This record gives sequence, C-alpha cells and structure tokens, in this order.
Amino acid sequence: MSVTTDFNGKNTRALLLGSGELGKEVTIELMRMGVEVIAADRYANAPAMQVAQKHVVMDMRDEDALINLVHKLQPDYIIPEIEAIATSALLTLEGEGYKVIPSANAANTTMNREEVRRLAAEVLSLPTSPYFFASSVEEIEEKISTVGFPCVMKPIMSSSGKGQSVLKSVADIETAFNYAVSNGRGGMDKVIVEGFIKFNKEITLLTVNAVDGIHFCEPIGHHQVNGDYRESWQPEPLNEEVMVEAKRIASTIISALGGYGIFGVELFIVGNNVIFSELSPRPHDTGMVTMISQDQSEFALHVRALLGLPVGKITQISPAASAAIVAEGDGDVITYGNLNEALAVTPMGQLRIFGKPEVHGERRVGVCLARGFSIEDALLNAKKMRSLIEVKISKHE
Repeated sequence: MSVTTDFNGKNTRALLLGSGELGKEVTIELMRMGVEVIAADRYANAPAMQVAQKHVVMDMRDEDALINLVHKLQPDYIIPEIEAIATSALLTLEGEGYKVIPSANAANTTMNREEVRRLAAEVLSLPTSPYFFASSVEEIEEKISTVGFPCVMKPIMSSSGKGQSVLKSVADIETAFNYAVSNGRGGMDKVIVEGFIKFNKEITLLTVNAVDGIHFCEPIGHHQVNGDYRESWQPEPLNEEVMVEAKRIASTIISALGGYGIFGVELFIVGNNVIFSELSPRPHDTGMVTMISQDQSEFALHVRALLGLPVGKITQISPAASAAIVAEGDGDVITYGNLNEALAVTPMGQLRIFGKPEVHGERRVGVCLARGFSIEDALLNAKKMRSLIEVKISKHE
C-alpha cells in the first residue's frame, strides 16, 4: 500500500460522504496519513468541511448526482459516514471499480434496519430480539401481539435515536408510527417493531476488520436518552463467557458484510446471553471515548484498516468516559462558555467542540472526555466537565 501527494497531479484521494463530528475525526486521521479529503454533506460548514482540503454541498440521496460527483473527482476511497446516502449508487460505483468503505454491500445492508436484521437473524442465525416490519398503523395493530408490550418502534432508516419510541399499549401505535415516519431517512414509510429486551447491559463492541485480521476494542458501555447516546465509558466489564460470545457475534456479522474498516456492533447483555441489536460500518458515536481511552482512537483504527494497513495491538490506556454536550435552541451563533472551569475539573480531561454551524431544536455540539482511576471516577469527571459548560445560542444579526 502507498500514498501519493502530488498537488500538481493526483493525490491519493478520499471522498467522505457525511461530514459530521465523526467524519471530522476521520478526516484528520486521513490527512495525517497524507490522504487528500473531499468532504460532502447536505449543508455548508459541516464539521469535517472545516478541516478537509475541499468540500461539496449536495443531496447524497440523489443517485445520479452522487455518481456524477465520483466520476468527476475520481477518488481512491469512497467513505460513507451517514445513512442518508443513495446506497444504490455505491453498488453501481463499486461495480465500476471504485473502492467503497468497507464495501458497498456493507453500506447498503446496514443503512437499512430491515436488511441488517434479516441478515443477522435469518441468514446468520444470530440471537436477536423478536421483531417485525410494517408500513401502516393497521399492519402494526395486526402484528403487535407477536412481540407484546412494551416494545420499541424505529424507522428502518435513521440514526442517533431519531424517530424511536417505546410503546406501552395499543394507544401509542399511531403516534409512534407517525413520529417514526417523519423522522426516518430515505423517504421510506416503514418501521421495525422490536420486543423489549430487559437487558443488564447495552454495549458497543468496536470491531476492526483489517489486513492483519479481526481486532476488538475493549467493550464500551453507554447511557442513552430516547435512543441517542449521552455518556459512554470504557472498558465495560464482561465475564469471559460473555466476552467470547460477543466477539463471536461481532466477527460473524462483519465477516458476512465484508470489507476493511471499523464496525460499531451494538449488543444487549442479558445474564450470560448476548443478543445482537444493531451495527454501523463506520466509527460509532459511543466510541468517541476512544479519543482518550486508547492509544489508537476508533478513527485512527478505521483509517488504518481502510487503507489496507495492519492495525497491530490496540492498547487501553486507562478507564475513561465521554459525556456528550447537547444544546437546545434556535440559531446560528453558538457560544461555549466556562471552558477554563470545565478543563480545571481534572488534569486527565479533554474537550472537543464540533463546530456545528447551527442548532434548530436539540443537537449534539461537543463532547467532554476524561480518564479516571475507575470507570466511575472517569464518568463523574466527564459529567462534571459537561455541567460547567454554558452553551448559548442566538441568531446572527
């Protein structure tokens, strides 16, 4: 594998499809390896655009526009970072010889909850919660008895908990369906309804497929609000039996999907049983803790793997935690105050401000990171840092 820097000709080039906070860190890691990055997203001044050499504002759900952009730029790597992409275009482009990360099949399958759940449960026979798919309130009412109450409804295409609801009775169905459809991506009026799992733990097992084999980061525990991550910590302690089964499930499904890169495999732990939940073929939001917990962050691991480089040994530095900073308001001027007080909480703390250009409603805008002598210590530090940061939102005059 080699990288070429030729500013009078053609550099080794990556097209990033999705330019949020995770894409920003991927961009930085690619640039550290000498790769030119073109960051694309639906809006201007997205976080990754602020650090990439070039950027493009476009609707990535437009199949023809996406194919034309790739033909124009001739990237060596196409890296999907969000769900709102015309995955049919990725399949076409891979057929033409372009390299899609980790593969067009992986992107196409995992960006649709129906596809990935059918792969896991029906093809690979991995343990999952009971589930069904539906496209109307009437269809849900007919099938709801197969999973019972409480249950969880999600759009088949969404991220960060958007459109997700917990249903406690038949009376919740219509409201939850309308909420899911209005918050889903890809224009699909279809949902997945899952039986509620009374789990002991919910973890992310970051799994890397690379030229030197499959590698695992230490398990990451996390706390969610309405399906969106608020805090994560690493390592989440698991007994040996559970750890072996978690690795088996993760390696089975990423091997079936194919391609090099990092996969965020979400799992429920119920006693000594492990149940597959979801998967993303890219860095995971709960994995932002790895920016302080490991010698190689999930973003560095993703880039090494996708470039065809060996990952080697992943070393956990210490217990660590992350706490997402979530802002609420309406405006395009965002001010972050009390940063000195926040960083004074612990000498083992760090801060990342994503640089998102605007907030309309509720939006994740940064993350506090902290190490500790224990998970509890690290989590306490990260949450205290977050509590001290004042985010003010206003509109530009």
